[in-house]
Amino acid sequence: MGEPLRVGIVGAGKISGAYLDTLERLEDITLTAVTDLDQDRAATAAARVPGAAVVGSVDKLVARRDVDAVLNLTIPAVHADVALAALAAGKHVYGEKPLAATRAEADRMLAAAEAGGLRIGCAPDTVLGTGVQTARRAVDDGLIGTPVAATAFMTTAGHERWHPDPEFYYRRGGGPLLDMGPYYLSALVHLLGPVITVTGAGSRPRAEREIGSGPRAGERFAVEVDTHVTGVLRHANGALTTLVMSFDVQAARLPRIEVHGTGASLSVPDPNGFDGTVELHRGAGEWEALPVTAGYVGAGRGTGLADLAESLAGGRPHRASAELARHVLDIMLTLLDSAREGRALPVESCCVRPVPVRH
Repeated sequence: MGEPLRVGIVGAGKISGAYLDTLERLEDITLTAVTDLDQDRAATAAARVPGAAVVGSVDKLVARRDVDAVLNLTIPAVHADVALAALAAGKHVYGEKPLAATRAEADRMLAAAEAGGLRIGCAPDTVLGTGVQTARRAVDDGLIGTPVAATAFMTTAGHERWHPDPEFYYRRGGGPLLDMGPYYLSALVHLLGPVITVTGAGSRPRAEREIGSGPRAGERFAVEVDTHVTGVLRHANGALTTLVMSFDVQAARLPRIEVHGTGASLSVPDPNGFDGTVELHRGAGEWEALPVTAGYVGAGRGTGLADLAESLAGGRPHRASAELARHVLDIMLTLLDSAREGRALPVESCCVRPVPVRH
């Protein structure tokens, strides 16, 4: 492998702990620096890795000679700003989803990376775990016949019930679609390929939300985005996906993802996780659990960054790519455009299905 990829983290909020759990056990990645608007949070994160420095700003972190790549864990509204600063400093970038808040921001990021000969990776990397990858192999191996349709449901009463600072989920770049949609749509592109048209509808039943936990419990804040979004997606292979993303459902018994073909149906585990049981129903009898046949075993947040590090060393494309994330962002924004305009719209972007993770 050669020398480990030296990584600096921008943003030491709640999700950073999950990344650090993974990075601490990866030999091909070394955490060298952390910065956050809250220096105490940055110090807490850096303390988990001996030798990691606390840095006072993004500009100072991206200028460091011991940072090869920036792990961007900031809020969605500033994903592009941080990524562009890192790229301008000659650093690779791996960021939390979504890739950016707008198509224009995403395009500037991709152009900057291409001009500098740099890589951009983007969450979710959950699709690289054994759950989605085993399901993908079942589809690719023809176990369901020709894919016909899929369903994808993410329903919850809202993140303000558990998150102590939930406002960003309800501002530009947030909402159930942009927050949770990347998990489901990335999985669907792995399973069925790119999307070519969408028809959407959305609603915003409450103008305000109330924080339900933490020191700010009881505070109210404004809602600026649709909190219930539904749509129909047409994939390039002809399959149709029905999608529901909601922060307005109190309880449900809906599956996460199912894929239906001419010969069988497939139940896919939660794409917000890395593993889980994949089940197949052949049209008669019972659902049968499929053995694990693909995916990174024991994966966690940061596996996509590790895949990027391996790809740099091996000279191959990385799987949690900016091209996939750009297409997923385009699907989501086009779905919201469709909801506003009340008509079906084409998805202008495309991408190649990432190379599968095979055992």
